[in-house]
Parts: sequence; C-alpha cells; structure tokens
Amino acid sequence: MNLLTWLYDAHVTIAGHAITWREIIGNGFGFASAIGGLRRRVWAWPVGIVGNVLLFSVFIAATFDAQAQQPLFGQAGRQVFFIITSVYGWWRWNEHRKSRHDGSEHAITPRWATARERTAYLLATVAGVLVMQWVFAVIGAGWPAPRWYYWCDAWIFVGSMLATFAMARGWNEFWLAWIAVDLVGVPLLWHSGYYPTAILFIVYGALVVYGFVVWLRASREEAVPAPELEEARA
Repeated sequence: MNLLTWLYDAHVTIAGHAITWREIIGNGFGFASAIGGLRRRVWAWPVGIVGNVLLFSVFIAATFDAQAQQPLFGQAGRQVFFIITSVYGWWRWNEHRKSRHDGSEHAITPRWATARERTAYLLATVAGVLVMQWVFAVIGAGWPAPRWYYWCDAWIFVGSMLATFAMARGWNEFWLAWIAVDLVGVPLLWHSGYYPTAILFIVYGALVVYGFVVWLRASREEAVPAPELEEARA
C-alpha cells in the first residue's frame, strides 16, 4: 500500500461507523473558509477549494464502490461547481480589494441584491431544482431511494451554487440561502450516514446566522456610494 492509497483509505470508527479522514479534514477546510467569508477575506476562496476537492472524493466514492455509503450525487456535483464559482469569487474579491482606497482590510462591502437581481436569483432557483431533481433521479435509478430524496439533493445542489455565487457578488442574501440549505442538508446527510458533514452543517447554521448579522450591519455602516454600486452590479 503506497502513501496516497493509505491517505485515501485512512479513517476512524465512531459509534460503529467508519468515517474517512478526507471527510473530516475537508469539512475543516470548509469551516475555515466560512470564517474567512464572514470576515470578508480573499483567502476564504482558495481554502474552500481545498475542502471542495477533499469532499468531492468522499461523496463520489460510492459511484465506484458498491460497499460505500449511499451516494449523494448533488453533494458530489456541487463540489465541482463550488470550485468553479470559487475561482470567480476569488478573482472578484481580489479585484475589489485592490481597488479599495479606504485602507479597509475587507475585500468587499456587503449589500442587498437589487429587485432585478433577486428576481433572476429566484427564477434560477426554481428552474435549477426542477431540472436537477430529474437528473439525479435518472442517475440514481438503480438505488433504492425515495423520490423526496432527489428533491432534497437537488435543492442542496442548486441552493449551494446560488449561495456561493451570491457570496461572490457580496449579497446579504447568500447567508439566507445557506440557512435554507442547512435546513434540508442536515437531515439528509444524517440519513445518508455522512455524520461529520451533517454535524458541521449544524455548526454552520449558528455561524451563518451570526454571519448574516455581521454582513447586515456592515452593509448599513459601509454604504456604497451610487457610482460605485453601479460598478459593483456590472
């Protein structure tokens, strides 16, 4: 057994369940990224990408191993889109940080989405969930999962993507989207045996509520002048 194989298979047993260190460490990076996002630091994005790579390997494992836990196609797929969106967020926050002239250590100034942005956001959510639940149901046709399972997985997938995009744009709504994802994600992950991730989602819930309060306060105290806001919407 070489080092890479050992690292891939390394696990601990908790309450009779084998949990890979990849899942534990990946969630650790995810939590660190959430802290960075709350503090509006550019480093939140690359740290999050590392966690996405590790968690992708966890959730996709069932596709190749019949003995693995029940797969969450949405959980696996969203890690790929997390990476893509995170590259965009990384670039956007870094550009905003470099353009600031007020000496602030924050990468962006939070704001609420405009009515047009919010409408597009909600339409994308509905369309995305409808399409992805069908896709996941087709992919998972050989698995004994109830129909509601794919609806939940589709919402976690779509909601997570939109939340990450909203974070990249600096919208306060991204925290609200994460709360909605957590409300579905925790019971689904626990049901599927991904306990470290489910527990982290519970911790995320408290962090997300706090983060929303912090960003809401910042959006009021650091109001963006009209010309700059128009540029931010571009």
